Amino acid sequence: MNVITVAAAIILNDQNELLLVRKKNTEFFMQVGGKLEENEAPERTMLREITEEIGAKADIQQFIGRFETRAANEAGHQLVSYVYHVTLEQAPRIDAEIVEMKWIALDHDPTWLAPLTNEIVIPWCLENIANISTL
Repeated sequence: MNVITVAAAIILNDQNELLLVRKKNTEFFMQVGGKLEENEAPERTMLREITEEIGAKADIQQFIGRFETRAANEAGHQLVSYVYHVTLEQAPRIDAEIVEMKWIALDHDPTWLAPLTNEIVIPWCLENIANISTL
């Protein structure tokens, strides 16, 4: 099976809504983030992708973990994700290959979500919301 390795950001606002983006020619909303470049640490990938995709500088609050899920937009691929909770230094804006950006409530949303978002990120947010709010 083909493997894609990425770094992905959990970005929450003051209303505990999760920031998701949709890239060009895709249907699924997902975390801000992207593929690691050769010899690039996941943390560097994460900060680079946040700047490229939503035009913001970010601070890493916590490394959440390494997860394996199905890839959202590449059939037959496995996704290995290094997931971080980050805070933004300024308001996000659409940039690079992003065509749509939205904040979603954690309890339910009809949006098409990537497997990583559905299976890992939202459950983590719901489980840790009390701790996140105090950061």
